[in-house]
Amino acid sequence: MFPKPLPKLDPNTFAFEQLPLVKPTGFREYDARWLFPEEINLMGVQALGLGIGTLVHERGVRPDIVTGHDFRSYSSSIKLALIAGMQAAGLRVKDIGLALSPMAYFGQFALDCPCVAMVTASHNDNGWTGVKMGANRPMTFGPEEMGRLKEIVTGGTYQYRDGGSYEFVEGFAETYLKDLVARAKPVSRKLKVVAACGNGTAGAFAPQLLERLGVEVIPLDVEPDYTFPRYNPNPEDMAMLHAIAAKVKETGADVGLGFDGDGDRCGVVDDQGEEIFADKIGVMLARDLSKLHPGATFVVDVKSTGLYAADPELQSRAVKTDYWKTGHSYIKRRVNELGALAGFEKSGHFFFNEPIGRGYDDGLLTAIAVIEMLDRNPHTSMADLYRALPKTWGSPTMSPHCADEVKYGVVEAVTERFRAMQATGESVAGQAITSLVTVNGVRVTTEDGTWGLVRASSNKPELVVVVESPVSEARLQAMFKAVDGVLRQHPEVGAYNQTI
Repeated sequence: MFPKPLPKLDPNTFAFEQLPLVKPTGFREYDARWLFPEEINLMGVQALGLGIGTLVHERGVRPDIVTGHDFRSYSSSIKLALIAGMQAAGLRVKDIGLALSPMAYFGQFALDCPCVAMVTASHNDNGWTGVKMGANRPMTFGPEEMGRLKEIVTGGTYQYRDGGSYEFVEGFAETYLKDLVARAKPVSRKLKVVAACGNGTAGAFAPQLLERLGVEVIPLDVEPDYTFPRYNPNPEDMAMLHAIAAKVKETGADVGLGFDGDGDRCGVVDDQGEEIFADKIGVMLARDLSKLHPGATFVVDVKSTGLYAADPELQSRAVKTDYWKTGHSYIKRRVNELGALAGFEKSGHFFFNEPIGRGYDDGLLTAIAVIEMLDRNPHTSMADLYRALPKTWGSPTMSPHCADEVKYGVVEAVTERFRAMQATGESVAGQAITSLVTVNGVRVTTEDGTWGLVRASSNKPELVVVVESPVSEARLQAMFKAVDGVLRQHPEVGAYNQTI
């Protein structure tokens, strides 16, 4: 029997080569992330593959699974170790090679595989690896499945089965790109588009797609380099947005598009070089799509702007908005449950349901939606569309360090602190609390509509902080100071990755 994983092993030892290492905290709310090789070794990845196969059979799902890997120096070897484990557990594996996460999700449909296991650390820094998994297309695992998977793997209770097999699917990227082009409408407007890929996986696919749509493509950091020399491929990272903005201004492009490390997210910069946070892009797309689909339902995450509920134009078309938990698995499921037209996350995960998409997050499909929005408004620039939104002042996503072992406890304590403040009438940033939303962390809103959010990151040892005000920059700063003041009561909370 394959050995039971250990939570800690020293590298450069015989034991490290003889036993599986799997740190339990790598099992997150809806996918898996570890530092490699400090927190998981290749034998640990085999154990994970055995666990996935055991869980698939336990749930009675047909054991056909599609897998691929992102562009990192170690992702291919991790995928092969994962495949070894999955085959040993009786899964029939179809390997699509180097891929974007949405390409693997598409493979569930095109290759008739109920299951997916995509090896990717998404936008995480170098050194991270992980797996995005699902066994019920187009959904990916949630807390229940991840909790059970953790039990199987860390307990070493995986089951060997006969019937496992392996097939490499040659040329699958072309099948994926052809499907996207077939879903797109012909672009009649002459557009110049910056395509920024952060030297990550999207560089192999996104520029090709945009060229096939008939737009002029200005490539930015599309060359492969898994050291990510300029910035992390993360469209929530201001360094990436600044680089796109500079290129847009330099070239006079109509729009700048930035794709994350595994291509399931897309960030946008307008023709004036204004860096538009993805939740505002979602409002713009909701405005555009609700003209074609009046009364549509949109799901948005709790990190997102309050404009989805307050925008007069969306209200005039009887648009329904559902604020839900942050996380690609949560929003995917909610979109499916409600039959929503689309789901939008501030991180840039956008989920288009039929007739636009299949319900999963795809940064390249998001790029098509943005281009089609511009094409449907031939005399309007991206900046014009942005200026047409009611003005709010918002922060980027800010992430102070907080260890995985304590971050949920800190968020619970912060939530209780705000509950106590509301109960006693204590003000936040000088105003009374009017609502607390606790579906995912705590989102505290004051009388003038200014709000702040604190939640635990689902995939890194961090908290997540977002603030927004419909009133002024000063109110934005006041809310951030108030929220940070509560956080600083907890010494476990460290420095931010970026702040306002």
